[in-house]
Amino acid sequence: QVQLVESGGGLVQAGGSLRLSCAASGRTFSNYAMGWFRQAPGKEREFVAAIIWSGGSTYYADSVKDRFTCSRDNAKNTVYLQMNSLVFEDTAVYYCASRRASTSYDTSVYRRPYDYDYWGQGTQVAVSS
Repeated sequence: QVQLVESGGGLVQAGGSLRLSCAASGRTFSNYAMGWFRQAPGKEREFVAAIIWSGGSTYYADSVKDRFTCSRDNAKNTVYLQMNSLVFEDTAVYYCASRRASTSYDTSVYRRPYDYDYWGQGTQVAVSS
């Protein structure tokens, strides 16, 4: 059992920055991956970024590549999403999720939400144009 709590959302002007945090508690293991997803009103939940807990390999959606950075703090059991150069289209509820690291060589599995079995409550990010 894992509990995830997101924080750090808010209102920011276009071009600004926010850092989201996701604190994990309960039984966590080094073979887990943490993912960030977002969902705007009327749209499907989409992949944003993911990080493999052991080793720290990261993956990003094309829409946020070069603007967002995903990182982790092992001591705090926390994953971060640093969001820079925000644009209006980044407005959404952002969710943190966890899943077991893939045992296959296909890393694309981290880009889909199906196998993420624990989810946080979400934090709202609003970017004004």
